[in-house]
Amino acid sequence: MRLNFSNGIKLKLQQKHNVTTTEVQECFDNREKGLLEDTREQNKTDPATQWFIAMTDHGRKLKVVFITLANGICNINTAYEPNDVEVKIYEKHA
Repeated sequence: MRLNFSNGIKLKLQQKHNVTTTEVQECFDNREKGLLEDTREQNKTDPATQWFIAMTDHGRKLKVVFITLANGICNINTAYEPNDVEVKIYEKHA
């Protein structure tokens, strides 16, 4: 799976969340559960925005949010350390 990071997303990941593109790739590689769709009205997109929570190779837990395009490329929207509510939602529904 090919990941696409716009320059703006790379900057946001680095400056706002202290997350590297390598960590995001590791989360895709290490994901053990399914994907959830963001169904909140203000976040609906076509194709749908999906997310998951997984660990990096160094044990950092991240929530990764992305859109999969028709050509299979995943446009990364964001990635950050999830809060307890997000973890509970993912554990219950993934």
